[in-house]
Amino acid sequence: MRIAIDAMGTDTAPAAEVEGAVRALRQLDSDIEIVLVGDEPTLRASVQELVTQGLVDAPMNRLHFRHAPDRVLPGEPAATVLRKRPESSIAVGAGLLREREVDAFVSAGSTGAVMAASLFALRPLPGVERPAVATVLPTSGAPTLLLDAGTNVDCKPRHLVQFAHLGHVYARNLLGVDNPRVGLLNVGEEATKGDERSIETYALLAADERLNFVGNVEGRDIIHGVCDVLVTDGFAGNILLKFYESIATFMVSLLQTELTRSKQQIDLPEILKSLDYSEYGGAPLLGVNGVTIICHGGSSAKAICSAVRAAAQTVRTDMVAEMASDLLALSEANLPENAS
Repeated sequence: MRIAIDAMGTDTAPAAEVEGAVRALRQLDSDIEIVLVGDEPTLRASVQELVTQGLVDAPMNRLHFRHAPDRVLPGEPAATVLRKRPESSIAVGAGLLREREVDAFVSAGSTGAVMAASLFALRPLPGVERPAVATVLPTSGAPTLLLDAGTNVDCKPRHLVQFAHLGHVYARNLLGVDNPRVGLLNVGEEATKGDERSIETYALLAADERLNFVGNVEGRDIIHGVCDVLVTDGFAGNILLKFYESIATFMVSLLQTELTRSKQQIDLPEILKSLDYSEYGGAPLLGVNGVTIICHGGSSAKAICSAVRAAAQTVRTDMVAEMASDLLALSEANLPENAS
C-alpha cells in the first residue's frame, strides 16, 4: 500500500509532514510505503536533519519522494489550483491518486484546493451530488461523526440523505459501529421542528430502512453521544466544529488552572487525549472515488501520522467500494425526483 503525503501543506511544512511520515513507517504495518510530495531537495534535507538528530529509526527504504516544486498559497482560489499551479504538491498528489500510483492522499494544505483537486482527479461516486467532509467530535461516550463539516453551505434534503449514507458506511467501517445511529441536527426533537428542509429531510431519513435513524438532535445533546453520525449542512456543521474546537481549548485551559490552584490529582493526560484532534488526524472527503484525508493546517507530526493510519484503514476496509454499493442501492430506491 502506498500513501502520498502533501509535504508542503502544514504551517510548519515540511517538518511536520516528514516527521509524521517517519512516525507512520515506524508504527504502522510493514506493507505501507509513503510518498512525500513536494520540493524534493527540501524534503531530503529535512529527512537528513532527522537522521543527524538521531530521530530516524524507521525503515527508510519504504519512504519515497515525488518532486513538486510549487505549493498552493493561503487564500488562493481553489477552482484555479489545477490550472494555475499544476506542479503544486496538492495537484501532483491528487494526480498520483488518479493514476492509481498511490492508494490514498493526505494533505494539510488549503481545504478548498484539496477538495477541488480531489473532485477533479477522482470524480464523485455515482449517486453522490456533493461530497462531504466528515470529522469526529468527542463526546461523553463514543465519538460522533459530523458531516458535512464545511464543504456544502447550501444543501437540499436529498443531499443530507446522501451524507447520512456516507457517514453510515464510514462509522461502520472505520469507527467500528455495527449499526450506526444517525441523527439530524435541528432546533428541536419533534419531526415538525425546523425549517422546511429539515422537516422534509426528517421524513426521508425516517422512511429509509437502510439507516438507523434516531431523529432530530439538538445542540445540547451532541456532547452526550446520542448518535454516531450527525448530519447537517456545511454552514451549520462548520460553525459547530469551530465552536467545538474553541470550547475544548477553553475547557482544557480552565481545568489546568483549577488543578494548579487546588493541587488536586486527576488523570489529565487521558482527558486531554479525548479532546486532542491529533488522535484522529484528519477529516476524510467522503463521496469521491478514492481516499483523500484533509488535515488541519496546524497539524503536528502526530496528527499527520494519525491521518496516515486513518488512510490505511480506509483502504484496507475497501470503504469506497462499500459506499458506492450503498449509494447505488439508495438511487435504486427511487427517492422522489422532486425531493428538493
